[in-house]
Amino acid sequence: MATTVDSGNQYDRAEEVKRFDDSKIGVKGLVDSGLTTIPRIFLHPPETLSDLKPKPKPKSVAIPTIDLSGPRSTVVEQVAAASRSFGFFQIVNHGIPVQVLDRMIASIRAFHELPTDVKARFYRRDAGTGVSFISNVDLFHSKAASWRDTLQIRLGPTLPELEHIPEVCRDDVVQWNLHSTTLGEQLMGLLSEGLGLDKDTIKNTTCLDARVMVGHYYPCCPQPDLTVGIASHTDPGVLTLLLQDHTGGLQIKHEGEWVDVKPVHGALVINIADILQIMSNDEYKSVEHRVLANPSEEARVSIAVFFNPSAREALYGPFAELTSPEKPAHYRQFIYNDYMRRFFTKELDGKTLTNFYKL
Repeated sequence: MATTVDSGNQYDRAEEVKRFDDSKIGVKGLVDSGLTTIPRIFLHPPETLSDLKPKPKPKSVAIPTIDLSGPRSTVVEQVAAASRSFGFFQIVNHGIPVQVLDRMIASIRAFHELPTDVKARFYRRDAGTGVSFISNVDLFHSKAASWRDTLQIRLGPTLPELEHIPEVCRDDVVQWNLHSTTLGEQLMGLLSEGLGLDKDTIKNTTCLDARVMVGHYYPCCPQPDLTVGIASHTDPGVLTLLLQDHTGGLQIKHEGEWVDVKPVHGALVINIADILQIMSNDEYKSVEHRVLANPSEEARVSIAVFFNPSAREALYGPFAELTSPEKPAHYRQFIYNDYMRRFFTKELDGKTLTNFYKL
């Protein structure tokens, strides 16, 4: 990050970012301080801000909602169709009690609303303990920071030592790990069958094993038209399972336009991530999505579980069963560790990784 000059005043972005990170207070701490304008490191460029303004839509578009309690053949067909057209869908009757969902949201909210000095003990950029509280995973790589804080917890292959998980959400995280793993396995089976493959095909690539949970907290932003909650990006892993509260703000890009993913109480949002698009040889779509800065007084909370391969030195690419002389592979093979290293040394900025490995 370079030093820039504006109106005769020296502005060292790198120094401002370091000062914010060293404070360990997060965005919530800035809000609690009573500020009425956002710090300069959060100001996004005009090309990003101009795209935030809603455009008149000729028709209302909603991502598909799929009832997992339906006949399996029907559910497979619906999941595959949604994954091919939208890359996102909501699921209901998924087997996780709504009380579990509500408690999970409440416990992540409770962590983020702990006193700043208590949360600061968890603030770290290395995830050695498996638990970290940070603001912006790409803070030191992005051109502009985003208005959110995050509690990140490694769920698999093994949970961190329980004493490292904040007590205020410990029991709920342990239960959420069990529920989300079971549901993740079910979804991978449906997605495999939707490609015409054996139901264990995706699971057998170790894509159920390495799981990371992020509990995002989006406080009220005093200038929501000047920043974002999360910049436009695609997820780098295989599959993402998202629990969001009632606030709203998540949008996906569909046919060149931004579409709201309206919260449905008791539902979960599922999206295809980059590696599954690659393994499906572009049958399934990993699409750009973002979260708007939160203009309401009540903070928005969402919890995502990212499913990733645990065989980090293995080669990944399109499934052999999905390639032929008539439909050759669209991507070259790559080592997963190299892929993730590339992801974590760039900012969240749209869809760049799949393009990098395209043949």
